[in-house]
Amino acid sequence: MEGTLRSISLFTGAGGLDLGFEARGFHPIACFENDLDSRSTLIANRPNWLLPGTGDIEELKPSQLMADLNLKAGDLDLILGGPPCQPFSKSAYWARSSFEPIDDARTRPLLKLNRLIETALPKAIVLENVGVVAKEGDGVLKFYQRTLDRINRLSGTKYLAQLVSLNAADYGVPQLRERAFVVALRDGQTFVVPPALNSAGERRTAWDAFGDLFLSQTERGELQMRGKWADLLPSIPEGLNYLHHTSRGGGTPLFGWRTRYWSFLLKLAKDKPAWTIQASPGPSTGPFHWENRLLSVMEMKRLQTFPDNYVLKGSYASQRRQLGNAVPSALAEAIAGQLREALGLGAAASATTFARTRRDDCPAPEAVMPVPSAYMSLVAEHAEHPGTGLGPGAQRRTAGLKPRVTEHGPSFRSR
Repeated sequence: MEGTLRSISLFTGAGGLDLGFEARGFHPIACFENDLDSRSTLIANRPNWLLPGTGDIEELKPSQLMADLNLKAGDLDLILGGPPCQPFSKSAYWARSSFEPIDDARTRPLLKLNRLIETALPKAIVLENVGVVAKEGDGVLKFYQRTLDRINRLSGTKYLAQLVSLNAADYGVPQLRERAFVVALRDGQTFVVPPALNSAGERRTAWDAFGDLFLSQTERGELQMRGKWADLLPSIPEGLNYLHHTSRGGGTPLFGWRTRYWSFLLKLAKDKPAWTIQASPGPSTGPFHWENRLLSVMEMKRLQTFPDNYVLKGSYASQRRQLGNAVPSALAEAIAGQLREALGLGAAASATTFARTRRDDCPAPEAVMPVPSAYMSLVAEHAEHPGTGLGPGAQRRTAGLKPRVTEHGPSFRSR
C-alpha cells in the first residue's frame, strides 16, 4: 500500500508494542515470536501479520527474509521489538563484576537482531528492554552502539543509539510502569522524548481502568488468592503491601521492615495508578485487586491499554504472562507518534487511540479487616533490613559468593 510505513517486529509477544505503532501507521509486514500461545494470540487478532516459520529468531536468515518480502537495503521503515532482557537485568548485572552482555549466551538472539539491522538498514530502530536501569544504561548503549558503529562504517549510515526511559503512567496508562527503549535513526538525528499526556497529579487510576467492570461470583471465586498468606490480604489497606504490618507501617508487627520483596501482598488502590503487572508472579505477589483477589484478564488488559476485544490465547497464567511482558499500547503509540515526526511525517493523529479516560465516580476504599488469629503468632519485634549494601546478600557478594537468582532478583536468603 502506497504511503504505508513498513516494520519488521521481533520478539513480538502479544503485540502490545506493535498495536501502538500500528495506530500511528507502522504496519508489521513480518513478526517473529516463538511462544505458541503468543502466536495464537497474534493470529486471532491480526491474521494479516505474517509469522514466518516457527518464529524462532535464531532461525532468522536476514537476506532470505528481505528477498521474501521484496525489500532492498534501505527500504524498511522500522525494526521494532522487545529483545530478551535477562542479559541486561539487575540480577545479571549484580552477578557479574562488569557489564559485558556479549559474554552471556542469552545474547545470541541479539546478534541475529544486529545482523538483520545490518542487512535491512531501516530508517529507524526501536527496541524495548525492561531490564535496563540507570546503573546499566551506559553499558547497554555501548553494546548496541558497537554494532551500529560497524554498520555505519560499512554502509555510510549515521545510527546513534539513544536510551529513552519513560513511565507509562505519564502517557494515559493507568499503571506505574517504567520502560526503557533504545532508539536509533539512520540519519543520526536525535530522538525527542514524547511529551507527557498528563502530569503526575492527573495520572489515570485503577478505577479509571476498570471501575465499570463487574465480575460474577463464579469469576471472583476462580480468581481468589491461594496459599499461606491469602487470609492476611484483607487486613492490608488499599495501595499498601506487607509493610503495613511492620513496626513502621501502622498495622500489626508481623514482619521486619523491608525484609520482603516490594510486591509481597501488594494491593491496588482505586484512586491511584496500578503498580506494575508482573508476568509470572508467585502466589503472594501482587498487585492484587482491592477485593482481595487476583486480577481478571480483562482488568489486566485495561491496565495495559489493550483493546477490550483483543483476544488472549492460552491459560490464565499464559495470558497473564503475555500481558505482563507487553509494552502498554498507549505508551507505544506515544513513541510511534514522536518517531513519525522525527521521520518528517507528522504525528498522523492528534487524539490517542489507547490512553484511558477519567472517571468521576470513584468510591471510598474498601474496609480493612482485622488480622486473622492464625497469623498472630508472628507478632514480635522483628529486625529491620540493615540498609542498602548492608544486608546478607550484599555481604555474600562482598565475600565473593555466588548469589541465588530468584524471580525477584538475586537473593541470599529464603523469602
